[in-house]
Amino acid sequence: MTAARSSTTNQRPSGRPEDERLGIGPSIAYGLQHVLTMYGGIIAPPLIIGSAAGVSPAEIGLLIAACLFVGGLATLLQTIGFPFFGSQLPLVQGVSFAGVATMLAIVNGNGRDGLTNVFGAVIIASLIGLVIAPFFAQIVRFFPPVVTGVVITSIGLSLMPVAGRWIVGNDPTAESFADPVNIGIAGFTLLVIILLSKVGNAFVSRLSILLALIVGTIFAALIGRADFSKVFQGDFFAFPTPLAFGAPTFDLAAILSMLIVVLVILTETTADILAVGEIVGSKVDRKRIAAGLRADMLSSAVSPIFNSFTQSAFAQNVGLVAVTKIKSRYAVAAGGVVLIILGLCPFLGRVVAAMPTAVLGGAGIVLFGTVTASGIRTLAKVKYENNMNLIIVATAISIGILPELIPAIYSNFPSWFQVIFNSGISSAAVTAIVLNLVFNHFTRGNSDDPSVFAASPVRVIRTDVIRVLKEGDRYVDGKLVGADGKVVQIVDDEPGGSAH
Repeated sequence: MTAARSSTTNQRPSGRPEDERLGIGPSIAYGLQHVLTMYGGIIAPPLIIGSAAGVSPAEIGLLIAACLFVGGLATLLQTIGFPFFGSQLPLVQGVSFAGVATMLAIVNGNGRDGLTNVFGAVIIASLIGLVIAPFFAQIVRFFPPVVTGVVITSIGLSLMPVAGRWIVGNDPTAESFADPVNIGIAGFTLLVIILLSKVGNAFVSRLSILLALIVGTIFAALIGRADFSKVFQGDFFAFPTPLAFGAPTFDLAAILSMLIVVLVILTETTADILAVGEIVGSKVDRKRIAAGLRADMLSSAVSPIFNSFTQSAFAQNVGLVAVTKIKSRYAVAAGGVVLIILGLCPFLGRVVAAMPTAVLGGAGIVLFGTVTASGIRTLAKVKYENNMNLIIVATAISIGILPELIPAIYSNFPSWFQVIFNSGISSAAVTAIVLNLVFNHFTRGNSDDPSVFAASPVRVIRTDVIRVLKEGDRYVDGKLVGADGKVVQIVDDEPGGSAH
């Protein structure tokens, strides 16, 4: 084992851990594992957007195939790279969840016209992102955890109604609305995910969502709730048809809304590049970050030509690198090749599109909930003592969730305003960015004594300290005075500490 390891280690002409070559067989195996880990995440956005646009199951299959194909190309660009493009780190690319809620607001019942608006907005916003990528390291300070945490949390919360509608249906007047059988199928799928996650085998646990989708679909088919009759209608293998839904259209409000998403994607990808660089033990400087961001934006700008959406690094695959300790970017590049092959098989996309929506809803509870949990984890890193971060988080998340709870809240506002603020993620992001600037950057005029909304420092006293105190003991002028009036000696518990 040691000898084998040494032989591969020698294949690093640059001396960087990520340049290790594992051989074709192991690279394909590890690359496939990366694809399986992110498969559920990459097929969800085209399913959501395609369903909202009201396109046919065959066209949803086309969208899924396109997203797989473009994700593979973007992964190769990011991992292999060429001058000025690609971080050359083990990062898997795919359709970003960050844009789903905003794209839903743009589609907004406009069908195929809404879909072409999405494509146009993605192209222009991504080109702007491509231009600002080299300078983003300078403005990333305006996107601290208090902002990114709000945005990621809002993404998850904004997507939860999608999972709900997958389970109960979109039409409250329909006889099948909230059918207990569909709710049962969703619950069964969710139970399978939980049970597989509990399994001691790490590989099975990581594939729990994909396996649950398969098991849930089989269960639905056995009880007569799955229809695969249209799966075989169409080509088994086909190159993605450019502009299959028509030429992109360009709406200013949609572009502005998507530009916010692009800023979020730039922030997330920057964090992923830094994280994976630390994991593999490789130096990551601003030049390398800029190259990675350019790869993100270039692939995002090109993706609508092939009927796909914004591209970004997948955080779950960064975690997979940490778990498996396989740091080779060539292994991830092999995963990109697998994605391209899958994208050339629209048959597989139609199979996914034929899955009962209740099965997808059961998986969506975990999938979208995980996004929310990731945002909460980011917000846990925020310091709330003696500042107004608490009110920033509270206000931004509340404004972000309003259009999800009351969809018609902005119905009497101009259309450009609705496109931006009917999206939970856009409205939350705008609010968080503005309030962060007001309270944390333009600090002139801030009160030295924050309002009641500011969180007070948490005070904690260990129980072993409480047990030695007696009734009447008190702390006076920096000294602990006992009930008998004598000063109690305080011993510093730090190494080398002294008594005082």
